[in-house]
Amino acid sequence: MRVPSLPRPRSLAGQLFAVQAVLIALVVAGYALFTYVSDQGQAEEAATRQATAVARSIADSPSVREAIRGPDPTARLQPYALQVMRDADVDFVTIMSPSGIRWTHPDRNQIGKPFLGTIGPAQHGHTLTETYTGTLGASVRAVTPVTDDGRIIGLVSAGIKVRTISARVQDQVTALLAVAGGTLLLGAVGTYVVNARLRRHTHGMNATELSRMHDYHQAALHAVREGLLMLDGQYRVALINDGGRELLGVGTEEEVVGRSVAGLGLPAQLTGALLSSEPRVDEVHLTASRVLVVNTSPVSGGERRGTVVTLRDVTELQSLMGELDSERGFTQALRSQAHEAANRLHTVVSLIELGRAEEAVEFATAELELAQALTDQVVAAVGEPVLAALLLGKTAQANERGVELVVSEDSRLDDGLLPDSLSSRDLVTILGNLIDNAVDAAQGSAGARVTVTAYASAGEVVLRVSDTGPGVDPDHADLVFQRGFSTKPAGPDGRGLGLALVRQAVTRHEGTLTVTESDQDGEGGAVFEARLPLPRGSHAPEGGQE
Repeated sequence: MRVPSLPRPRSLAGQLFAVQAVLIALVVAGYALFTYVSDQGQAEEAATRQATAVARSIADSPSVREAIRGPDPTARLQPYALQVMRDADVDFVTIMSPSGIRWTHPDRNQIGKPFLGTIGPAQHGHTLTETYTGTLGASVRAVTPVTDDGRIIGLVSAGIKVRTISARVQDQVTALLAVAGGTLLLGAVGTYVVNARLRRHTHGMNATELSRMHDYHQAALHAVREGLLMLDGQYRVALINDGGRELLGVGTEEEVVGRSVAGLGLPAQLTGALLSSEPRVDEVHLTASRVLVVNTSPVSGGERRGTVVTLRDVTELQSLMGELDSERGFTQALRSQAHEAANRLHTVVSLIELGRAEEAVEFATAELELAQALTDQVVAAVGEPVLAALLLGKTAQANERGVELVVSEDSRLDDGLLPDSLSSRDLVTILGNLIDNAVDAAQGSAGARVTVTAYASAGEVVLRVSDTGPGVDPDHADLVFQRGFSTKPAGPDGRGLGLALVRQAVTRHEGTLTVTESDQDGEGGAVFEARLPLPRGSHAPEGGQE
């Protein structure tokens, strides 16, 4: 049995249209009712003033006083009263004796009969107004005295029937209702147009669907570990997820949303990328502790509306790539040494075959002593195994490029000295990148040489690398540590990132990083020095030199 589906709830735009249409109808109906009541009261007041004015005008007429003094007041006053009724647009004019006996009346059969209504105040010289039901029905009337030399010689009453007043109000209300209907129609059309546009923007979804979508949106936004940042047209933060706040190292969402990107305290180059109106694709930027890949995409729809920014953390990947480069260097060095060893072995074998055994032994011994001397020199100076392995590998790499890498006699870094907080990965990042930079600078120079000094003294670890290259322009002493700076043409190897990574690692350990000109033996070149503080309680051996 098929279960009938429930009707789909009205869309949000439809609900708003219904609500707005009802509100407009209520406002128009309320205004019409208020106007009807107000006009009714105003019409009665106007009728009262009109009746009073007519009655007083008749009472002040000399011809009326003259007719009253005559032998037959009705003969002269009845035509006069009927003429005034037509001219003044009133329903009746009654002229009567001081005792209230009618001399005139629209119905001639009522002439000579007592006036129905209040006449007491008029008999005492006052004008009164009232609503009274007489022979012609309910009417608004005024009664005023006719005086002659201070004596009251008659009374005059003029009135307008209530149904006549109501008819006047109904005409006004009909016109009002027509205007109200037009207003309601115009409001309904305007509401429909606005809600049709809203329906397009909400894709016809009702409030429940929009609420559900918002909940899914929030859940998905905070579940994504990559950073997501949305900026408005004025480059203010409109939205940021948990991953974005963590990667950028900013405060809570309430503290960040609404602030300008320039006020978040981000590195200058990263801030410039976020403020750019052009899209950025897979740009690498460094913060105080992370390496980020940044992508930006402007949101446009006829005009610039904002920017969507995605952030990926590649700090670990960058470190692994550095280690991979080191391992690749070691492999290349081993391959080169294997090739050289094969050549030397062939030489020894050939010497033996030629019957020159003593020369073969002498040649083999000299080669072994040279290799062992290099290894002994590095291990004796740097007992830390990771750094020793790095130096041996870098020495072989530098030798292949025609650069002599030397570990100075001042170096002294024993195994077990460094605390756990100073990870071997950070040491490889710092020293490896400094050596690579120095080898690049020294390559091709006369007597190309790179000197490495590593020691611990006075509560800190000092890593110093000097080269015989062209040196560093003093104007660029601070710029060399910024991402993207390089004195060489940019290439696919991404120059300009190594020294920036060094500064990031040194800053993370609250150390210092400087570059100066080398003044040893007049060889020129640059000296890069990183100083990393050791935690209290760490033992630094004596003999380290400054």
